[in-house]
Amino acid sequence: MYEATKRRHVSQTVEAVFPKAVTDQIFSVIKLMNEADQLVTAPVAIAFSDDYTDNELYALLIQGNLAPAQEFPLDYDGDKSAFLGHGYILIVKDNPKAIYIDFSKANDLSELKG
Repeated sequence: MYEATKRRHVSQTVEAVFPKAVTDQIFSVIKLMNEADQLVTAPVAIAFSDDYTDNELYALLIQGNLAPAQEFPLDYDGDKSAFLGHGYILIVKDNPKAIYIDFSKANDLSELKG
């Protein structure tokens, strides 16, 4: 599950909203947690806190009710308005050949389509 040798893929919709620096760090957190045997299910969800500093934001990795949610910081000093404050939830899927980040079906993406 979530082997480091798999390709990494981010959906076009997520790429349009989230900076590559943020999604790259999500992949790094997944890799680190997998190496520490802390991932117990796939897919996992990533939710974002609206609290942030100039150079750091906070995310929460959620594994349903199989493990406690874990907060982690992400270093990012750019504009955060495109992806924070919208309630976005990302899903990190473990596909056979790639680890894939996409928006959760729970998101209201209507503002992105206009």
